[in-house]
Amino acid sequence: MTVMRNLPSNADVPFGLTLSLSKGEAVAGCAPQSSSLRQAQAEDCGDRPTLTRRHVLAFMAAAGLAAPSIARARPAWPSQVIKFVVPFTPGGSTDLLARIIGQKLEPLLKQNIIIENRPGAGGATAAAGVAKADADGHTFMMGHIGTLAFNPSLYPALPYDPVKDFRPVALVATVPNILVVNPAVPARTFEEFLAYARANPDKLNYGSGGNGSAAHIAGAYLAHAAGIKAVHVPYRGTAPSVNDLVAGTIQFTLTGGPAVLPLVASGHLRALAVSSLARLPFVPELPTISDCGLPGFEAVQWYGLVAPVRTPDAIVTRLNGAINGLMDAPEIVKTLENDGALALRKTPEEFARHIASEITLWRGVIQRAGISIG
Repeated sequence: MTVMRNLPSNADVPFGLTLSLSKGEAVAGCAPQSSSLRQAQAEDCGDRPTLTRRHVLAFMAAAGLAAPSIARARPAWPSQVIKFVVPFTPGGSTDLLARIIGQKLEPLLKQNIIIENRPGAGGATAAAGVAKADADGHTFMMGHIGTLAFNPSLYPALPYDPVKDFRPVALVATVPNILVVNPAVPARTFEEFLAYARANPDKLNYGSGGNGSAAHIAGAYLAHAAGIKAVHVPYRGTAPSVNDLVAGTIQFTLTGGPAVLPLVASGHLRALAVSSLARLPFVPELPTISDCGLPGFEAVQWYGLVAPVRTPDAIVTRLNGAINGLMDAPEIVKTLENDGALALRKTPEEFARHIASEITLWRGVIQRAGISIG
């Protein structure tokens, strides 16, 4: 009789199989018996095929089992520090939202979350890096309308595909743009601003966080829709552009509320209108651009967390649930409103459909307005 000597003595044996390690001990299915019972059962057991370690492992694999000596369970998630990559400099709407959400998620996930700012090429640099990162659930990007919807129409050789290279995790917030001017601009209403801009072509400069950024596209779209001529001045991030707006180096911008509302409150900037179709609860006194002479005008930013495309479903589902839970909390809703953002709660599937529809929508706007990054 062949005896199996290589199977670990502490191995879990499926379905009650008994394995012999020495001659005379039980062979699979035939437990050791007294001499009288051996003879009675010889007919049943004596001619059975001998099992080897290879046979048993093959059986276990077919049954969906694994030998403890070779199976290694996947570590519980998260097993290390989580990284939220922000494709822009600190101080802008994307950065602020990533920090608010990351801070609130840490106690829920029982893991540290760090914010890593990687500006460049309208967010394409960071997005390409995250798309190629390990899909182990520890690297995410706080994507936004620029990186996920504008860039396919702006960069002919984009180093990533917003649809094919990412797993949408959670659409977290929308941030309507606010038209703000330096107080030296002789306009206190949107109508006065339009009249002044039309009377002074190419005299007004508007800033943005860079070529292809949300403020660039929104400003160019506004100029096209209103029939005004203004000069775009790109910066390396929203914060430096806003600093120059306060200093009077540039005259206006159409950007997200988180970066400008505190400066409006302090009197350093003047807000004239919002780019959403409805007035906003946190600045109800501001009219919409649509109601002030440009019917249907809308240019709203949105933000959401995405992961490398092969990130496991279980991680995406858990993180989506945690973020949506935060977006339901009155404290978070109020915090976001104070910073000019409106909380959203969407499934990964809804977020994926949103990205696809926004790519189509803004491709038409960019082409009609003749917007380029050159």
